[in-house]
Amino acid sequence: MVVPGQQRAAPGHRRVAPAPALAPAPERVPLRRLMRAAAVACGVQFGWALQLSLLTPYVQELGIAHAWASLVWLCGPLSGLLVQPLAGHMSDRCRSGFGRRRPFIAAGAATIALAVILIGYSADIGDILGDPRGPVHRPRAVVVFVIGFWLLDVGNNATQGPCRALLADLSGKDHRRTRIANAYFSLFMALGNILGFATGSYSGWYTILPFTLTSACSVNCANLKSAFILDIVLLALTTYISISSIQEIPLSDMGAEHSVEEVQQEAFLWELIGSFRYLTPPIWIVLIVVSLTWVGWFPFFLFDTDWMGREIYKGKPNEGHAYHSGVRMGSLGLMLNSVVLGVTSVILERLCRKWGAGLVWGISGILMSICFGAMLIISYVAETTEYPSSGIPPIGIIVAALIVFAVLGAPLAITYSIPYAMISTRTEPLRLGQGLAMGILNLAIVVPQVIVSLGSGPWDQLFGGGNSPAFAVAAVAAFCSGLMAIIALPRSSITRARTHK
Repeated sequence: MVVPGQQRAAPGHRRVAPAPALAPAPERVPLRRLMRAAAVACGVQFGWALQLSLLTPYVQELGIAHAWASLVWLCGPLSGLLVQPLAGHMSDRCRSGFGRRRPFIAAGAATIALAVILIGYSADIGDILGDPRGPVHRPRAVVVFVIGFWLLDVGNNATQGPCRALLADLSGKDHRRTRIANAYFSLFMALGNILGFATGSYSGWYTILPFTLTSACSVNCANLKSAFILDIVLLALTTYISISSIQEIPLSDMGAEHSVEEVQQEAFLWELIGSFRYLTPPIWIVLIVVSLTWVGWFPFFLFDTDWMGREIYKGKPNEGHAYHSGVRMGSLGLMLNSVVLGVTSVILERLCRKWGAGLVWGISGILMSICFGAMLIISYVAETTEYPSSGIPPIGIIVAALIVFAVLGAPLAITYSIPYAMISTRTEPLRLGQGLAMGILNLAIVVPQVIVSLGSGPWDQLFGGGNSPAFAVAAVAAFCSGLMAIIALPRSSITRARTHK
């Protein structure tokens, strides 16, 4: 006999230790508390924005060739492949008196702080360990940088997965509030992006924090170090706001009727992989669209500011000021991108209620494809245009590039919100736990990232060493994701939106 709220074990599978059910959410958690719980996304995304805008150029300054710079980013998806599902799985079952999700949010934030210290001081640490100075390959600094980079992605995954699961816990079974909670999360990500990209576009931080400039750390390095110090301050503040916004009920205090449910439990990795066999076709469609979407996004995240420095400003790392001027202009473009992301997050719930989440998602994919195609056109125009003696690109080319960066903020807001809300509502009947559900979605994100990290550098090198080939692949993948979302998702999404108005 199966009591209400439980599932039968699948035939042929052994039963092992029971797993906890979802925590009962407080009745109608006020929206302002949902917003405060999502605040940590601002601090996390501030560091992520610095990572996106500055670290690909910086690792090339340390001596890594452009063709292999994407391999450094392989650390992120590989760590995310295990860390976010593991953090979600463990937070589903955590019996800490501090709550289920909050210990992981706090631990993840502490890991991020340690990581950015290692990244910011990698040149200084490498110098202490014996690296040569100047624009040459610095292997020890690269090792410290990669360790910090790895820890940064571990911290990001350990924080964001449980935070999204916490928002799902607080939203309960109200699908509309789930979308609102994810929109809040996206809004704070936009704010963190704006602050982070604005920080990355400013070239005078070393004058405000002069101790960051050392014999081993040049002006560009000192600006990066200063920006990460600011990140630690903001991260500490937003983490406190999030973890103090709610008092989670410890799992051990929920009572027998809420503490266990009968599901098949195996070793964690096998459980995660095995859970795919129970996913329904609508969930598979969401995961496929997510994967195609991230094949589109990841080349942009890898090479956005590098594209601006190399192909718009026609500069190279460690050779003059043109490249770094382009990187700072790219950071300004990403700040505009984040402003559009924030505005889109505010109106996203209305768009989903009016048109359906799937249709909105599909349109965003088509828009992504158009923008990546425009970047290819701008690259061609820049290549065939004779620049003035100052080396500064014509204003029309710069404005066109900034417009593309800004417009991409709208589909990015949708990418940061709708897939998470869809997975949360569609996996609820499977009773996997919100942490594990976020882990499943994360697999659909990191597998494409691994593919892009391994292939984009050699692929670009095969066609001349620029960034255009990767953006061409991104345009095709984004178009396919949008088309699939429009065809396969809108009707069910519209129905759900109307049902839960």
